Amino acid sequence: MAVTKVRPVHEITLMKKVIVGKGVVKRIPEVLNELGHFKNITVVTGPNVYSKWGKELKDLLEDKGFQINVEIAKDATKDVALEIARASEEFKSDIIIGFGGGKAIDIAKYAAKASGKEVISVPTAASHDGITSPFSSLKGVNGPTSVRAVTPIAVIADTSIIVKAPKRLNLAGVGDILGKFSAVRDWRLAHRLKGEYYGSYAASLALMSAKHVLKYVDVLKRMNEEGVRILVEALISSGVAMCIAGSSRPASGSEHLFSHALDIIANRPALHGEQVAVGSIMMLYLHGTELWKKVRRIMRILGLPTTAKELGVKDEHIIEALLMAHKIRPERYTILGEEGLTREAAERLAKVTGVIDDKGDEEGD
Repeated sequence: MAVTKVRPVHEITLMKKVIVGKGVVKRIPEVLNELGHFKNITVVTGPNVYSKWGKELKDLLEDKGFQINVEIAKDATKDVALEIARASEEFKSDIIIGFGGGKAIDIAKYAAKASGKEVISVPTAASHDGITSPFSSLKGVNGPTSVRAVTPIAVIADTSIIVKAPKRLNLAGVGDILGKFSAVRDWRLAHRLKGEYYGSYAASLALMSAKHVLKYVDVLKRMNEEGVRILVEALISSGVAMCIAGSSRPASGSEHLFSHALDIIANRPALHGEQVAVGSIMMLYLHGTELWKKVRRIMRILGLPTTAKELGVKDEHIIEALLMAHKIRPERYTILGEEGLTREAAERLAKVTGVIDDKGDEEGD
């Protein structure tokens, strides 16, 4: 067995304030005043979110004496994030607020890092755990993978807003959480075979998030305010696990590599969390656990896609993504190994789990 790598310094940066509940967006001015001398604020948001909630947030902040610069981000790319970082510097911003779904918050976190500022995460949908993590997933940053950004100084999740997001977006957040089952197994495997640093507490926290959503399937299926709160708390827990680990390891493994590969091959055909969940079905099978059947069953109950057709891709796209996945981050060891799968193995994997041809083994479902 390889010798375990020991980190000489392990630095953990956590959020200072987390507020979850109905109407809590109104507490943003209070949080700004509590956490620092913030007067000039850059708000990063998307066009749809701004049309629904942007003026309300802008008026709220301006009424309390803050100077506001709104940046509309239409695409989650490195260039867009750097442009916003420059705009925030020109505005002499004291802090950046990411107000929207995963894209807006990812851009805000990266722009904050580039401009040396703090960031506050205000999600309007619970589509993935980027709302709390110190990582951003942006196109144009060494491929379609997560890169280090900054940990939000605060997270303010207003359930009365998030519950109004398209149900599909919030269910994608559940899919992202289900991916922790395979991600943690990959991390543990890398520890055993490659001596990679493994944090058992961070791993347990990520797994607890995944088990949490399994416990509340009926509530999550309705995705009312109670379901949104349960989901947001699980996403926050997953984000904290990454903060503690100092990497995305407890939350991102072979299932994420599959999703990133599918983005390249099929041009981002579905939502991130949907693709991750489908990837997790297959990766759990490779890990030799029957849990893949339970995860697939839960996904079907919730209405998450479990097949290539439901993802909106061809069977061949699934095969090609499985063949490419191990190349996305070659330094990250997973169940896919260093050489990846053969075409025959990839086809068999996708078929036996029902991802292609929809003829998977139904036993145990």
